[in-house]
Amino acid sequence: MESKDQKKAYIYGLAAVLIWSTVASAFKIALSYMDPLQLLFYAVVFSTLTLLILLIVQGKIGQVAQMSMPNILKCALPGILNPFLYYIVLFKAYDLLPAQEAQPLNYTWAITLSLLSIPLLGQKLNARELIAIFTSYLGVVVISTHGNLLDIQFSNGFGVFLALFSTIIWALYWIYNTKSKTDPLIELFLNFCLGLPLVTIAMLIFSGPPPFELPAVLSAAYVGLFEMGITFALWLKALKLTEKTAKISNLIFLSPFLSLVLIHFILGEEILPSTLVGLLFIVGGNIIQQTGKK
Repeated sequence: MESKDQKKAYIYGLAAVLIWSTVASAFKIALSYMDPLQLLFYAVVFSTLTLLILLIVQGKIGQVAQMSMPNILKCALPGILNPFLYYIVLFKAYDLLPAQEAQPLNYTWAITLSLLSIPLLGQKLNARELIAIFTSYLGVVVISTHGNLLDIQFSNGFGVFLALFSTIIWALYWIYNTKSKTDPLIELFLNFCLGLPLVTIAMLIFSGPPPFELPAVLSAAYVGLFEMGITFALWLKALKLTEKTAKISNLIFLSPFLSLVLIHFILGEEILPSTLVGLLFIVGGNIIQQTGKK
C-alpha cells in the first residue's frame, strides 16, 4: 500500500500538473505583448507578492524574520537558477518556437530530474521505472517532431537548444531544494526575493521598461500566479513528500495532452495525428510505472 505521505505527494503533484497545462498558451499570449525579459519581470513581481500573501495567511512570515542572515542567503541563492536563469532561457525558447514544439521539449525536464537524482541524491531507479520514463519520453519526441522520427526538424535550432538547456537548470534547482530543511514556501519566497532584482537589472539593460497595457499586465499576472508562485509550492511539496523522485516526476507527462488541447483551442494551432500517437506513449509510460506497485 502507498504511504500516507506518498498519497499526499500524488495529490500535490497532480494539482501542479493540471495548472501547468494552461501555461504554454499563457506564455505565447503574454509574449505577443512583450519580450521575454519584460514578461519575466511582471511574472516575478506577481509571483513574489503571491508568495508573500501565502506566508502571511499561513502565519509563516515571522519565521523569515527570525532566520539568520547566512541561512537567508543560503535559501535565496537558488533564485539565480529559478526564477532568473531558468525563465530567461525558457521564455526565449517560447519566443522562438511554436508552442507545440517548445512545450513538449520543456517536459523532458522530468527525465533529467529523475536521472540526475541518481548521482546527486543517491536514488535508484529500477528497470520498470526506466522503461516508463523513456516510453513517456518517446511520446514527447513523437509529438515534438510531428511523427517524423527519421528526419527530425524543428523550426528554430537555437530555440530547441534553449528549451532543452532549460531542463538542466530546472532539474538542478529542484534537486537542490529537496536537500533543504527549510519550509518550502519560505524558501521559494526567498528565491524570488533574490531573483526579482536580478531580473529587473537584466530587463533594464537588455530590454527596457515593460508595457503598461492592461492585456499585457493581466497575461503576465496569470503566468506569475499559476506558472510560478502557487504551482511551485505545490510541486516542491510533492517532491519533499514522495518516496522516490521518479514517482512524482513521471506525473508531468500527463500534462502535454491537456496543454496541447488548450494550445489548439486558445492559440489556434492544429493538433496533428502524431500528437495522439505521442499521447499513447505518454499514457503508456505512466501505466507501466503504476502497474509496478503492489
